Amino acid sequence: MLDKTFDPASFEKDLYAAWESSGAFAPRQDEQGRDPYVLMMPPPNVTGTLHMGHALTYTLPDILVRMARMQGREVLWQPGMDHAGIATQLVVEKQLAAKGENRRDLGREEFLKRVWAWKEESGGIIANQQRRLGISPHWARERFTLDEGLNKSVRAAFVTLYHRGLLHRAKRLVNWDPKLLTAVSDLEVQNTETKGKYWYIRYAIDGQKDTFITVATSRPETLFGDQAIAVHPSDERYFALHGRYAILPLTGRRIPIVTDEYCDPEKGTGAVKITPAHDFNDFEVGKRHNLEPLNIFDIHACLNENVPKFYKGLERFEARKKVLEDLEADGLLESTQEVTLMVPICERTGEIVEPYLTDQWFVDTSRVAKRALDAVRNKEVEIVPEQWKATYYHWLENIQPWCVSRQLWWGHRIPAWYGPDGRVFVAHDEAEAKAYAFTHYGEEVTLAQDEDVLDTWFSSALWPFSTLGWPEKTTTLRRYYPTSVLVTGVDILFFWVARMMMMGYCFMDEPPFRTIYLHALVRDEKGQKMSKSKGNIINPLDLIESVGADALRFTLASLSAPGRNINFSNSVVEGYRNFATKIWNAARFCDHYECAYHPDFKAQTLNAPLNRWIVGELASAQANLEDALSRYRFDEACSLVYQFVWGRFCDWYLELAKPLLSQDNDAQEETKATAAWVLGQICHLLHPFMPFITEKIWMHQVAEDAPSLITSPWPELATLKDLAKDSLFPWLIDLITATRSMRQEVGVPAGASVILGFSALSEAQKEFLVSQKDLVLRMTRASDFTLDVAGDARFDKGVITSLVHDVTLHIPVAGLIDLDSERARLEKVMAQAEKDMKPLTAKLENRAFMDKAPADIVAGIQARLEEAQGQMDHARQAIARLDTLG
Repeated sequence: MLDKTFDPASFEKDLYAAWESSGAFAPRQDEQGRDPYVLMMPPPNVTGTLHMGHALTYTLPDILVRMARMQGREVLWQPGMDHAGIATQLVVEKQLAAKGENRRDLGREEFLKRVWAWKEESGGIIANQQRRLGISPHWARERFTLDEGLNKSVRAAFVTLYHRGLLHRAKRLVNWDPKLLTAVSDLEVQNTETKGKYWYIRYAIDGQKDTFITVATSRPETLFGDQAIAVHPSDERYFALHGRYAILPLTGRRIPIVTDEYCDPEKGTGAVKITPAHDFNDFEVGKRHNLEPLNIFDIHACLNENVPKFYKGLERFEARKKVLEDLEADGLLESTQEVTLMVPICERTGEIVEPYLTDQWFVDTSRVAKRALDAVRNKEVEIVPEQWKATYYHWLENIQPWCVSRQLWWGHRIPAWYGPDGRVFVAHDEAEAKAYAFTHYGEEVTLAQDEDVLDTWFSSALWPFSTLGWPEKTTTLRRYYPTSVLVTGVDILFFWVARMMMMGYCFMDEPPFRTIYLHALVRDEKGQKMSKSKGNIINPLDLIESVGADALRFTLASLSAPGRNINFSNSVVEGYRNFATKIWNAARFCDHYECAYHPDFKAQTLNAPLNRWIVGELASAQANLEDALSRYRFDEACSLVYQFVWGRFCDWYLELAKPLLSQDNDAQEETKATAAWVLGQICHLLHPFMPFITEKIWMHQVAEDAPSLITSPWPELATLKDLAKDSLFPWLIDLITATRSMRQEVGVPAGASVILGFSALSEAQKEFLVSQKDLVLRMTRASDFTLDVAGDARFDKGVITSLVHDVTLHIPVAGLIDLDSERARLEKVMAQAEKDMKPLTAKLENRAFMDKAPADIVAGIQARLEEAQGQMDHARQAIARLDTLG
């Protein structure tokens, strides 16, 4: 018999080890000849540890692959890990710093040895943590974005793009981290709301004495890089200055005044200083007006040789202070305004990111985006939910060149070599580059390889085909590309998903997947982003240890409503831990009544109406579950299976079956077999969501040496739905529920016995009630019932009634309750509810409060108001029932 207490920690690790060692996660031949079912796992960072976002990202596809595997599909879920260029390099550099070392003293080769050593010793912790979650990828095929096979893929992609004219080196603005000394991607930049200032600076108009134009800036230290002042062409205040020049303060340099619609007349003074080398918007304005960018910073964000000597070498914020002092001394600092600014912060270092003009490698994504756009527009690729299509279109329609170079050492080194005159040779390896150089120069020359590495997202963009063997035309690649569905977070729709789409068309001439399912983000219970600073991080591993992986998985899936962030709380997980306990106790119930599972069980031959009903309900639940998952409605699927397991099987069928299980006849044996078989089918349907408890019960129920549930066939129950057709058990359940509710509403003591009466029963309902009389009386705590109250004096007065479908239920309660005291109690409930509602309603009607109150506070007030209203309505309904009694 199963242990009395449900303790997932006692079996989860052993079950997982058994699955993995048995090869259960490997693809198996599909006997029906269907296309393989293939998913690519979003590769976690090698530095990472499992967080709630990961838990969601891995749980949802695991539900899909486990079901597909049981349905006999050939399933490949490709796992792997990302080398995480910046994150990994930072980890190792911090270790070196603790020893008083730094990478530049070590040199590139020795530093990379240290990184690989760290990776072998400490990297990949997350892979074991993923196993604790119970996911089932084909671990034997696990890839690493810096393994030799993927190195070959990355080099081939870079070389191919270059020779197609889709990749080039150019001087452009990038996000520059002056601490890391590298460009960083937009994804690694967090725009943070910060209190700051606008300084209003006066620029003299060239040739006009005592005439100035004033600009507002939050970055006066970039003044030395100004190449123009821009105003809106329709701004009447500056009509007279069109085409004139201003004098740059502190330098005396002339800069033109240009007109551009980028300027907002309502913001600041309407005049904008244009610094093309240090602002992304200014860079675009500069291109439109042929302004030469002037870089005034070095890689450390200190002022360089392009500024007056008095400022050269100053760190940017020291320079700001001196510039402001000198402007004020010259009478050019007109005023200062306190404002709120969005400041770009590198999430890796906490450093303020600098727009910086530097030589980088760029992919001309505008030329490869069209097919990726058309694929979604033409429904060659589906995005679920559809609301994210607009975001996808917006990004790809406004795409900018992709900076793919990083000034790091850990990563894919760019396969480009430079000759003595700076000419670049892009090749698969140095030997090929030397051959190109010899052809060009006519002699052997010394080549220097580019020092930079590629953006981590570059190798990730190749993931759907590089992991399958590309650029070689492998059997695996032919078999498993394109993949079936991608499940990932909406936050990387552009950074990863769109780039995989572009690269898939670029190198494979077809999309990498047919469906993209984008889940939302996991927040705390108040809807706030989880962060260390807020102290609201929920560790999934802690939850797994305390409530089990199944409860966590089911919680995440049940909360995955399309396009809606998940507000996660421990209380919800506890609720689904109770669900797991309910299933466990149901299995123990079956043990107690010796309900044995029979593989040759024939549901079509059942005789007992109760057994036919539960099997038909099971078949309907399965059909609805499959439909929900086909639409990626994980929340619907969870709700359906939960309602059947708890609401139908556990709460009603097992309770209604007790009399049959206690008899010594054919009905007892049939009910035992039915209960065990339905429990076994529940294990199948629940297995994709809750793999551990279902496998444990299945192994106990069938046999320790039986085939594992993970590879057992998915139930085919469609032909059994008719067994519940015309069943009166749903009506009986509603009847019992109504009786219990009526008793509770008017305060009938729990131990008091009542009599039931009916009117308007059909002949079928009468026959059914007579056949189930003992069951009805036991479940309603009634001593008797009558099929027709007409002429029955017991129902003449003191009766409460309720309509159950088309039948009126009558319950005499006179003599069972004290009408006056019960009415007084209910009136007190109403008075307290009304008292509670007044301040809550007042807050919600207070416009000033509502404008300022956080969303979670408003939601809490609304929830308390709804609760009080519910108490009020319930008491009012109960009083109305009492009033019918006199």
